[in-house]
Amino acid sequence: MSTLDAVLDRIDRDLDTSLARLFDFLRIPSISTDPAYAKHCRTAAEFFAKDLTSIGFDTSVRPTGGHPVVVGKHLNGNGPHALFYGHYDVQPVDPLVLWKTPPFEPRIDTLPDGRKIIVARGACDDKGQMMTFVEACRAFKAVTGKLPLSITLMAEGEEECGSKHLFGFVRDHADEFKLDMALVCDTGMWNAQTPSVTTSLRGLLYEEVRLTCADRDLHSGLFGGAAQNPIRVLAKIIAAIHDSEGRIAIPGFYDGVKELPSDIRADLEALKLTPDDFLAPVGLGIPAGEKDRMLVEQISTRPTCDVNGMWGGYTGEGSKTVIPAQASAKISFRLVGDQDPDKIRAAFYTFVRERLPDDCRAEFFSHTGSPATQIAYDSPLLAKARRALGEEWGHKAVTVGSGGSIPIVGDFKRLLGMDTLLVGFALDDDRVHSPNEKYDLASFHKGTRSWARILASLAA
Repeated sequence: MSTLDAVLDRIDRDLDTSLARLFDFLRIPSISTDPAYAKHCRTAAEFFAKDLTSIGFDTSVRPTGGHPVVVGKHLNGNGPHALFYGHYDVQPVDPLVLWKTPPFEPRIDTLPDGRKIIVARGACDDKGQMMTFVEACRAFKAVTGKLPLSITLMAEGEEECGSKHLFGFVRDHADEFKLDMALVCDTGMWNAQTPSVTTSLRGLLYEEVRLTCADRDLHSGLFGGAAQNPIRVLAKIIAAIHDSEGRIAIPGFYDGVKELPSDIRADLEALKLTPDDFLAPVGLGIPAGEKDRMLVEQISTRPTCDVNGMWGGYTGEGSKTVIPAQASAKISFRLVGDQDPDKIRAAFYTFVRERLPDDCRAEFFSHTGSPATQIAYDSPLLAKARRALGEEWGHKAVTVGSGGSIPIVGDFKRLLGMDTLLVGFALDDDRVHSPNEKYDLASFHKGTRSWARILASLAA
C-alpha cells in the first residue's frame, strides 16, 4: 500500500470520528454579524485552534478590531509552503421558523434521492468545507507523522460580514503570509458527480447615482409637461447601458476582457448548461446577457452590469401626484480579466453626465471596487489539482469561473503575489445562507479524500 493509499484508508476508517468533530464545531453559534454572538465567535476560534494544535500545528488566536483570526503553522522543512484560508463564522439563521430542526443541532438526514446530508448552519459555508482540509491533514499526520508540505492555515471570523478587519491583518503581516500558493475550500462542484476548480472570481464595482432636477417635488398637475422628471432621465440612462445584443455600451468597458482558450471553451461547451437547467428553477427561461455567449459564460466568465435598486418620488400607500426632485439608483458591475475598477468607474460617470439634460445634475457615491482574480489556465497548480480531483471522483475536473467575489483572494495576489487554488465541494442545493443549510455526506467524505490527493500532488 502506498503512502497515499494508507492516508485515504485512514480517512475512510476515521469518517465517524471526523463527523463527530465537525458536529462539535457546528454546535457553536458563531454568527459574526450579530454582536450578541461575539463570545460564541471567540469560542469557535478557540475550538478550532485547539483542534489544530492536537494535530501538531503551532497555533495562535490573533486579535483584530473585530473577531479573532486563527493562525496555525505546520512546517516540514522542505518542499513548497501553502497558505490555506477559511472562515469559522456563519450567517444568521433567520427566519428560524423555516428550519425543520434547530440550526445549531447538527444531524444526518436522507434526501428522497437517497443522498445522506449533514444539516446545520455552517455545514457547508464554511465549517464543513474547511474541515475537509483539516481532516486530510489529520490523516497524513496519523499515517506518516508529518504533512506532505508546509502549511500555514488562516481562519477568520468575519467573512460573513465583509472581512472588514482581515484585509488590514493580511497587509500588516504580509511577510508572514507571503508563501508559495494559497488554497481555499469555499466554492462548489459542477454537480454531484463532477468536481471543479474555480479559476477566476469576478471583481466588483458598486456605484450609486443620484439625479436632481427641480429644487423640490412638484405638483404634476401644474408642472407636468414642462418640468424635467429625474426618474425619466435616469430610466433612459440606465436603459442605454445595454445595447440590443446584451453588450454593455459604456465606452472602454471591455478593455482587459480576454477570450477563453479554445480548450477551456470546449470544456464549458461540454457542460451543456441550458436555460431549463439554470433559469427554469427561478421562474425564468431566456438568458438576458450577451447574445453571442453561452449561458455558462454569461454567469461566470463575462462582465456584467445590473441595477440593484432604483427609487424616487412617492412610493407609499395611495397616490401623491408629484414630479420628484430626485431619482436614485444603485448599480453593480461584475468584472473579469484585467478590467480596472477605477477606469470603469470614471467611464460610468462620464456615460451618465453625457446624457444629462441641462436642467439635471448628478451626484455619485462609490461603495466598493475590487478587480477580478484569475489563475493562469496553464498553471502547474491547476493541472495538479485537476488530475487529483479526477482520480478521486472518476470524472474530469472542469475549470469554471465564479460569478461571485471573494475579495481576500485578490489581496493574496496583489499584496502577497500568490495564486490561489479554489477547490470546493458545495452543491447548488446546499441552501447556503438559507434555512436548512446542508452539506452532502459524500462532499465531506470525498472532499477530505480529494484534499489528501491534492496535497500529495502539490508536494510532488
